[in-house]
Amino acid sequence: MKKVIISGGGTGGHIFPAVAIANALKRIDPTIQILFVGANGRMEMEKVPAAGYEIVGLDIQGFQRKALWKNILLPVKMLKSLLKARSVIKSFKPDVAVGVGGYASGPLLYAAGWMNVPYLIQEQNSYAGITNKKLGQKAEKICVAFEGMEKFFPAERIMLTGNPLRKESVAIAGKRDEAYAAFGLDPAKKTILVTGGSLGAGTLNKSMTAGLGKLIAADVQLIWQTGKYYYKAVVEQVGERPHPNVVVLEFLNRMDHAYAAADVIISRAGAGTIAELCVIKKPVILVPSPNVAEDHQTKNAMALAQNGAAILVADSVAERELADIALSLINKPDKIKELSENIGKLALPNADEVIAAEVLKLADRRK
Repeated sequence: MKKVIISGGGTGGHIFPAVAIANALKRIDPTIQILFVGANGRMEMEKVPAAGYEIVGLDIQGFQRKALWKNILLPVKMLKSLLKARSVIKSFKPDVAVGVGGYASGPLLYAAGWMNVPYLIQEQNSYAGITNKKLGQKAEKICVAFEGMEKFFPAERIMLTGNPLRKESVAIAGKRDEAYAAFGLDPAKKTILVTGGSLGAGTLNKSMTAGLGKLIAADVQLIWQTGKYYYKAVVEQVGERPHPNVVVLEFLNRMDHAYAAADVIISRAGAGTIAELCVIKKPVILVPSPNVAEDHQTKNAMALAQNGAAILVADSVAERELADIALSLINKPDKIKELSENIGKLALPNADEVIAAEVLKLADRRK
């Protein structure tokens, strides 16, 4: 019986791909044993058990750039996490380890390297972080989602796989009318979807608040997902249904409905979201978050914009310009067609299966 440890998390962008890889492994080999390793207090400690997998938590945090004093205990936490990772590997005895990024990935893969457990890295972004660059030196395989990653990793070990997707989110064929009915919107009108991820994006919410009058005046519909942190404040400002054309939601339980209804999508530029957007082939305006490590969202967005596959709007100008840019795009059918075709060319829809097959090859070699 093969055993696999999958480590990482912190955000939905890391957890969803990790669970997708686990599910693909189970489909290929139902006897496989899978253990997740995450960071205590983070989203994975709840989401992974909900997906039906066992998880062990490490007491680890990321480097706090904005409040340096919060890093005082970081070396102690790192050492404790490394020791715990070692003991988890010792007791579980995995054939292979997988790192998907996030706080827990580093200590677990470092420990795997020391203990001669082969490991695979799934690098989601177009710009690799410091930890993954270091770990890449000993990784057996690095599965990437963007071209040109040999500037970060040994070229002979890189494999272009794409990022694993939530299949149910991108299954939009034939769902347009059903989606409009679910949101209580008019299928005859143009619709913009704004999504800032599960936690939300302050800039996108401010931009929509600032441009709401213009969107209503243009008779364009808006599906506005605020995220958990911002919902209350947005509803206090504009209401839950400020106009029949506007739906304000904290979370989108059915991404397939949101994608199916959208004529234009405004989004942050997280790697997981981009993977989904490539598969659904809709015109996209990306507003990268500036508050992420190594500014990787800007680099993700630029990788698309340079291929004519998305429009990039800087966070600093979004509040002033975003609504106007979206309204201008929605009235340009040729530009919509061009963006849709170009983003579709970048789609890699079967990443979970491709990565799972590589994981099993490593496990077989170990056996």
